[in-house]
Parts: sequence; structure tokens; C-alpha cells
Amino acid sequence: MLVVPAAGRGDRLGAGRPKALVELAGEPLLVHAVRRAHGSGAVDVVVVVAPEGAVDEVTALLAPLQLPDLRVVPGGAERQDSVRLGLRVLDADVDVVLVHDAARCLTPPAVFTAVVAAVRAGAVAVVPVLPVTDTVKRVRGTLVVETVERSELVAVQTPQGFSPGPLVRAHEAARGAAPATDDAGMLESLGHPVRTVPGAERAFKVTRPLDLVLAAALLREETP
Repeated sequence: MLVVPAAGRGDRLGAGRPKALVELAGEPLLVHAVRRAHGSGAVDVVVVVAPEGAVDEVTALLAPLQLPDLRVVPGGAERQDSVRLGLRVLDADVDVVLVHDAARCLTPPAVFTAVVAAVRAGAVAVVPVLPVTDTVKRVRGTLVVETVERSELVAVQTPQGFSPGPLVRAHEAARGAAPATDDAGMLESLGHPVRTVPGAERAFKVTRPLDLVLAAALLREETP
């Protein structure tokens, strides 16, 4: 099962509409993201948590993909709220839940396959990662405090994969708490081990207008 929290406003993108509905090469980011997830063959049920008042619009946008089981539900105020609302339509027989950002619209299908395989191999939580290549410094105001050793640092992407029970319990336990930066962090805070699989450079998050330019260029490169 794939849960896509797509209710975010995307203020940094400056498009004046929810980020997931911003167009890239004539289609919303959400459509690109779901198409690639479905193309992996590792996803059967797709749950999209839509912006307030946009459930019908999102359903219509995704209809051409002819997904075998699409469920669109209204989202919450924060991403964490939206994921929790998406998990409420979880079927009892689901063995893996993927949580994926629509803004990572070019994530290759192979990443979905790898995450699902790792969960089915016994991991409670799995995240795709890339090594950190920039020098990282800890600062206080404008003063550098230290240079952080980067050999053990990674940048985390989505989809993140989970055993359903621990993920649902983590979200219920976090209700009313400060929003978490990602779902894996919520399980980590409860003592669950989080495993990694290789991520992909194309799985970058579309956050700024420049990211849209890069994504468009990569799409043109893919077109025969």
C-alpha cells in the first residue's frame, strides 16, 4: 500500500497552489509520482491524501492512470496529520506500507521495489538514502561551531517503507506532539531500528522553482 501525503501548500515553490498539483511538463507532480510508483509493480493500493476541497479534482487527475485501487481522502493541517488520515483506510491484510512525497516525482520504480523487498525481508522501517557529498558545518548564528564528519551522514529520501502495525502505533502515539520531519524518525524515537537501501539522485525533492527546471530537463532527457 502506498500513502502519498499531497495536502501541503508548497509555499517555497511559489506556485500559488498545493505543491502536489503544480504542473511539470503538463502534468501535476502528483501524477508523475504515482505513475512511477505504480510502474514499479510493488504497489497495489494507492491512497492519496488530498488538499482540502480537492478530493474530486485529485481523483479525476489520477483517473487516466487506471490504478486498480485508488483511494483519495482529505488531508490535515500538517504532513504528519495527513499520513495518519491516510493510514485510517489501511486494509487488515496489508504487509507493507510505503509513504512517499509527491514532490519526489521522479523517483525511479527500482527504489520502490528495493524498499518493499527490505520490509518483506524483516525490516520494521526502511529508508532510501544517498551519501552526503557537501562539507557540513554546525553553526550558531553566523559562527561556525564545528565541521561535522560526513562519512556517517546520509540524506534520506522517500518512499519510506514500514511494517503497518508499528507505523500506525507511532502515528497514534505522536498525536498532539511537535511535527516529525519524517515517518522513519517517529519509529526511531520509539526504539525501532531503521534500515537503509540505496536511493537515487533523481529522487530529489521539488521544493524551489529551480527544482522544477531541473525536473523538466530530466524528463526531456528520458523522452526518446
